[in-house]
Amino acid sequence: MGGFYIGRERKARKAYGFDEVALVPGDVTLDPDDVDISWKIGNLTLEVPILASAMDGVVDTNFAIQLGKLGGLAVLNLTGIQTRYENPAEVIEEIVNSSPKEAVRIIQRIYKEPIKEELIEERIKEVKKAGVPIAVSCIPQQAARFGPIAQEAGADVFVVQATVVTAKYKSSKQERLDFTKFCKELSIPVIAGNCVSYRAAYELMQTGIDAILVGVGPGAACTTREVLGVGVPQVTATIDVAAARDDYFRRSGRYVSVITDGGMRTGGDICKALAAGADAVMIGSAFARAKEAPGKGYHWGMATSDENLPRGARIKVGTTGTLKEILYGPARLDDGSQNLIWAIRTCMGYCGVTNIKEMHEVEMVIAPAIKSEGKFFQRAQRIITESLSS
Repeated sequence: MGGFYIGRERKARKAYGFDEVALVPGDVTLDPDDVDISWKIGNLTLEVPILASAMDGVVDTNFAIQLGKLGGLAVLNLTGIQTRYENPAEVIEEIVNSSPKEAVRIIQRIYKEPIKEELIEERIKEVKKAGVPIAVSCIPQQAARFGPIAQEAGADVFVVQATVVTAKYKSSKQERLDFTKFCKELSIPVIAGNCVSYRAAYELMQTGIDAILVGVGPGAACTTREVLGVGVPQVTATIDVAAARDDYFRRSGRYVSVITDGGMRTGGDICKALAAGADAVMIGSAFARAKEAPGKGYHWGMATSDENLPRGARIKVGTTGTLKEILYGPARLDDGSQNLIWAIRTCMGYCGVTNIKEMHEVEMVIAPAIKSEGKFFQRAQRIITESLSS
């Protein structure tokens, strides 16, 4: 293993995040309207390579319907507020209106309410009635129980998600989810995650999953990296997992999609994730800013409710526009957080690639000055603006 010495006889690899790299334009440019940004999972083809993360401030049934109508896929959290309460809007209102000091305690109390299986069915059917696809998510310990219920209710994709997921799990108290058996028993695609390393990804792919989530701790509302010190910056993590996907495909003939999950604030970040090897991305905070999001401009991590060691915070992201504006524009902000689809198309056009698989081959450079080079006036004027408004 390569790397640099960080102490006596101890080496570490350098890892890179979105702010440290840039994409190199191609020798040929293309009309953005002529590129194909669709991707597949199982037999499902989606027009938009963006999933909405399974977070209660982002996805409820209405949001899932609206995103589905726009060509995307929302993931509904089966262990969240939507399946614990008949009227989840009331409960979200309590979280939104709580003070920063009380927020974690209130969230912990709210998530003590038992999950109701009948609400799992009800929520999925609400979305399916609108004629759009729906993905659902739960932790590995509950997947065997909730998988058949979700499939029977009409879910199109099942996500088994935790902070870190591996094919091998050892516990003296909890039963291990047999991913191979689980994938065989469900007739719908299974996504598993999260993971950040080649070997863990390869072993998960061998179990029969259809897609894998990449990212430990990069989310805007996640504090895993601060609390536990674990995680790998997303560009390096995506490249490593994509290498596992490509090796697994060469040996097995079965393609497992890579989904970079978290850490993306702008269209440029999404483009870099795709160039690093992602087939699609999963975002939370960017969608939490939509008028249709249930959190009304607030966003909290999935592990915020952990009673022993919360690894998430409730943050205010604000409401900046409609879901349509965030995805398709017209952009009313100049920070890259709106019209994400045209950003992807334009980037692919500049790089001279016609589809996402070709995007995986785009040249990337290490670019520590990419955000600051030539931006003196932008930095100075934004500082002035911020000081005037504060």
